[in-house]
Amino acid sequence: MTDLATRWLGLELRSPLVVGASPLTDDLDALKACVKAGAGAVVMHSLFEEQLVEEQMAAHRFIDSRINTDAEARSFFPESELFEMGSGGYLQRLELLRRSLDVPVIASLNGISTGGWTGHALELEAAGAHAIELNLYDLATDPSETAASLEQRQLAVVRSVAEQVTIPVSVKLSPFYSALPSFVAGVEAAGARGLVLFNRFYQPEMDLDELELSREVVLSSSAELPLRLHASAMLYGQTSLEMAISGGVHTGDDAAKAILSGAAAVQVVSAILADGPDALGRIHHGMSRRLSDMGYRDLAEARGALSMDKAPNSRTWERLNYARLLHGWK
Repeated sequence: MTDLATRWLGLELRSPLVVGASPLTDDLDALKACVKAGAGAVVMHSLFEEQLVEEQMAAHRFIDSRINTDAEARSFFPESELFEMGSGGYLQRLELLRRSLDVPVIASLNGISTGGWTGHALELEAAGAHAIELNLYDLATDPSETAASLEQRQLAVVRSVAEQVTIPVSVKLSPFYSALPSFVAGVEAAGARGLVLFNRFYQPEMDLDELELSREVVLSSSAELPLRLHASAMLYGQTSLEMAISGGVHTGDDAAKAILSGAAAVQVVSAILADGPDALGRIHHGMSRRLSDMGYRDLAEARGALSMDKAPNSRTWERLNYARLLHGWK
């Protein structure tokens, strides 16, 4: 069978399969089962800066606004500073996972301000995170803001975090960049060590009967994978960032395709949420068997075998395949 050991974010992983950011962070038994089934690392769910700020403000509003309502209030309302608010619970969970799992544990951070990103990143490093995944979720809603200014703001965040911490920083991107290779070059120059392709935005559906938004989470399917494979194949050989594919990996063949397109790691979430940790074991076995049948002895030999850097001109290669696809439709 193919040796599945890999290197991602400078970390030595015994398998490229990574439990991606998800509610599984809160289920230690499930994470242990995933590691036993073949997971090489675990990514915690995101620590959202807005959530921390809102929790702090809500507590202050609830307690402090009532302290001065009458003369006796101070005798039974504690000062809000006595409550532990903020990232404390997340950091405790991180420390628990570090002690309980024998694979790297990667913290995930989703912030809205440069100061918030860097401050929490330092906390995550101090708590023992092997690496930090920056989840860049910054939608353009202001008509006066250009794509260039939004991207520069995101790169400033990456740079500020990478300069503050000593552990590796990975950046989880959306697929919505008009010039992805250029932005990735900026991410690399800002000091990041890796990429995750791509974030899945859980966009709300509309409930026409109730005239309100429906926030039902829809799990991924293998149909979402080609977008990730295409980006990985395009970027491989153009960047030294170590890439991971996230979204649409449900089978061993899906994972094998991710490696062949140039990824060093493969994040899995939906398959585990749908079928439990056994799904990861199934993917692990299927990927190993497929790569072995193709004659690959290890992942280093297989990585990038189907990337675009094998083509003499990637732009021509892109357009040629596009034309072939359209003309081949019947």
